[in-house]
Amino acid sequence: DVLHLEDVPDPKPGPSEVVVRIRAAGVNPVDTYIRSGTYARKPPLPYIPGSDGAGEIESVGAEVTNISAGDRVYIAGYGNKPSGAGTYAERAVCATSQIYPLPSRVSFAQGAALGVPYGTAYRALFQRAAAQPGETVLVHGATGGVGVAAVQLARARGLRVIGTGGTDRGLALVREQGADVVVNHSASNHIDEILRATGGRGVDVIVEMAAHINLDKDLSLLAPRGRVVVVGNRGRVEIDPRQAMGRDAAVLGMTLFNATDADVASIHAALGAGLANGTLTPVIGREFPLAEGARAHEAVMASGALGKIVLLV
Repeated sequence: DVLHLEDVPDPKPGPSEVVVRIRAAGVNPVDTYIRSGTYARKPPLPYIPGSDGAGEIESVGAEVTNISAGDRVYIAGYGNKPSGAGTYAERAVCATSQIYPLPSRVSFAQGAALGVPYGTAYRALFQRAAAQPGETVLVHGATGGVGVAAVQLARARGLRVIGTGGTDRGLALVREQGADVVVNHSASNHIDEILRATGGRGVDVIVEMAAHINLDKDLSLLAPRGRVVVVGNRGRVEIDPRQAMGRDAAVLGMTLFNATDADVASIHAALGAGLANGTLTPVIGREFPLAEGARAHEAVMASGALGKIVLLV
């Protein structure tokens, strides 16, 4: 109810900044946490939400030499603002470090789906879990923005992928993204199904979207020296540490806010290559007009969301 569409003056770039004419903005769960005041980052009010977006460069500052008006770009990262560039708008001022080329084969809506979902999935898989080709990864909750990204990235790197979902539509989506095995995590025997898919050995890496529900069971699914990367959590959970001890296993936390400049550069170099060669294709689940940002926030937190939710500007 606190999200309102208002007219404000058009922004102007500083010497080392650019203005992007936004065509689509990505809606992420973290946007809802910041909006509700329950996140560690609390921007001064009023503020414009949104860190992910895509569009065309409209103008550049006097010191900007490597970006030109008219360039197609996607926006990722938070720059020096707690809530990001403010992509829930027609125009946004961005630091050049937040701007990345958007190939012509990728739509603006797909470009808006890149920053947080694909950045999170890449960091979880390769910077935290150090997943290697030939290993088996379980994407626990593979139907949303981060889950779809994790399946695509893991497949592109040569991992065997087990993806879970809770509906027939969700399982079909996971299968379409190239998962080797799909499992309905609503089924009472889904743990046994996952273990059978690994010949009883367990999985090497788990990308976990709902640790408050799954973490204790995740530990029983790990192979020796397996790793769980906690991407999402909405409450406390009790675990048996012996499950990890007996496997030399690790539970790893992560947030994009902790990524170094080198980490960020590595992430977006990989995303750029994947977009160019077609191994990465963001899936858009629902689109809302900018004026319906509140509805989009409700949708992104609803169970069973498929693909990425974006605002069209």
